[in-house]
Amino acid sequence: MTRARGLALALALGAGPLAAQEPEAPPPIADNSFLIEEAYNQESGVVQHISTFARPDGGGAWDYGFTQEWPFRGMKQQLSYTIPVLRQVGSGTGLGDIALNFRYQLEGAGGDELHVAPRATLLVPTGDDRRDRGAGGVGFQANLPFSIRPAPQLALHANAGLTYTPTTKNALGESARTVNANLGGSAIWLLRPNFNLMLELLWLSTEQVIGPDQRARTDVLFLNPGVRGAVNFDSGLQIVPGVAYTVGLSDGSGEDGLFLYLSFEHPIRQ
Repeated sequence: MTRARGLALALALGAGPLAAQEPEAPPPIADNSFLIEEAYNQESGVVQHISTFARPDGGGAWDYGFTQEWPFRGMKQQLSYTIPVLRQVGSGTGLGDIALNFRYQLEGAGGDELHVAPRATLLVPTGDDRRDRGAGGVGFQANLPFSIRPAPQLALHANAGLTYTPTTKNALGESARTVNANLGGSAIWLLRPNFNLMLELLWLSTEQVIGPDQRARTDVLFLNPGVRGAVNFDSGLQIVPGVAYTVGLSDGSGEDGLFLYLSFEHPIRQ
């Protein structure tokens, strides 16, 4: 399994009240995870632009993803899309399968209580399956993220999801139905409101087409330690860069590599 396809299946420091004369502290980083999805929808009137870049050690392969998240009729509903660009050794660079997402804030509306935000995704077969950039057919994905703050300086997140593709194709044009699963969690230590240490763990179970109506399943496990920081502006713009090093824990996975993250979040209008 390639790293690009795998990862595709694969975003407050406790302090007492401030004195009246002190400026209000900026909110802590909240929705900027890397491989594990956080259950916080976009606030009303705020849009987020997210770029990710992953490059395994050795060779020239890499994958880039651009995601844009919009609130829809308030914070309860969120629309987003993800556009991946993949480079595979020997097959060049090109567009992957585009994801169109809808997420509903089922539980939680700010604060430290439990947040739950199920997501439904339509995977559009825009990638070239002959070059291992896409599934070759329409896919459907569901993911269930949970988020909670058990302590002022600790945030915990968990994900469980499935991806179903009725007609997945391989490079030879052979097709089969595939079902992929993902399960993972993360712990975020708010060392400062605008500087966090992160540890993510992600398990993926994916099926590859090996013949007409024939599939082979591969399980991989990733550990993704990293850091993220935030720069806040008076205009409401927040810039969050982050970096991690992904470690493949499965035997022979060959998935170790650099992971970069960059987010711009700002009001839609002043």
